[in-house]
Amino acid sequence: METVRVALDARSYPVHIGAGAIDAEALYRPHLRPGRIAVVTNPVVGPLYLARVRAALARAGAAPPIEVLVEDGEQAKSWPALERVFDSLLGAGLGRDGLLVALGGGVVGDLAGFAAAVYQRGIPFIQVPTTLLAQVDSSVGGKTAVNHARGKNMIGAFHQPAAVIADVGALATLPERELRAGLAEVIKHGFALDAALVAWLEKNMGRLLAREAAALTHVVRRSCELKAQVVAGDEREAGARALLNFGHTFGHAIEAGAGYGVWLHGEAVAAGMVMAAELSARAGLLAAADAERLRRLVRAAGLPATGPALAPERYLALMAGDKKAVGGRTRYVVLKEVGRAALGEDIDERWVREAIAASVDGAPAGASR
Repeated sequence: METVRVALDARSYPVHIGAGAIDAEALYRPHLRPGRIAVVTNPVVGPLYLARVRAALARAGAAPPIEVLVEDGEQAKSWPALERVFDSLLGAGLGRDGLLVALGGGVVGDLAGFAAAVYQRGIPFIQVPTTLLAQVDSSVGGKTAVNHARGKNMIGAFHQPAAVIADVGALATLPERELRAGLAEVIKHGFALDAALVAWLEKNMGRLLAREAAALTHVVRRSCELKAQVVAGDEREAGARALLNFGHTFGHAIEAGAGYGVWLHGEAVAAGMVMAAELSARAGLLAAADAERLRRLVRAAGLPATGPALAPERYLALMAGDKKAVGGRTRYVVLKEVGRAALGEDIDERWVREAIAASVDGAPAGASR
């Protein structure tokens, strides 16, 4: 078992990483409270891991938990799904001395985390992420949200978990497409923050796709270390934390434009990173060879290196509504070199249009893809 600590003074918490972590009652015990526990999961993850979480909680001394099922997929990050969670908690009499456990991928973590943030003005919760994307990114940092028809993650709150229990053994049951989608966030951490991680990924992508436990543990730990460092210095995204959005401004536009759930989040981020790298190169900030290096790694992970063939105007309109816009202007995270992201300044809209046109399905022959 390895542990990464997210240092946030009184709100600091551990991220426990290792095979079998989901069964370790000692990881749950410090966070038990006098009130009841509710586990939020979905019909895909529940049959695989709910009994194991229930057994670990029992060994830790907890009463049988309330079990709350939400639908699988991005559609669960919605106001109606949130209402159903609240109905279950209130119907079961969960009080302010209760605890939520989010058992599942990023959707379950975001939804349950937001429910914990606002239920009776806030109760603690534990993240038990079962997808690679959630283990390397969304379970750490305290961002919780549901989607709105006008944009992804538009309704949410910052609410740090009491702990994260990341069992890399759970990745053995992860569908191939979901595994690859999680690798997008690992690639993001490397290109935005850590050139050494990029070099490691270029040499070891095959081991990750083969689900070697040691390789998976390495990228989960390193991703959590990088994110913990950023979150500790900028919990509410006033500055440096925005760099973790590399690829996300374009990616969120892809998700919204294609319809939520058509593209997995990681797939959209992968294509979004290619667009952001292309933009960086056209703005004269990034060497063309480094933009191509990102494309090659995205393809090696089996991820899309092009976005859907929406008109540039449609992309621009969707990005203009992104919650990270400031003063009505879209903020772009760009690359200055591999491992060094920055907030783009004086980004010409012409470069953005060209980057999109060169990075969508059906781009002209010879365009960067």
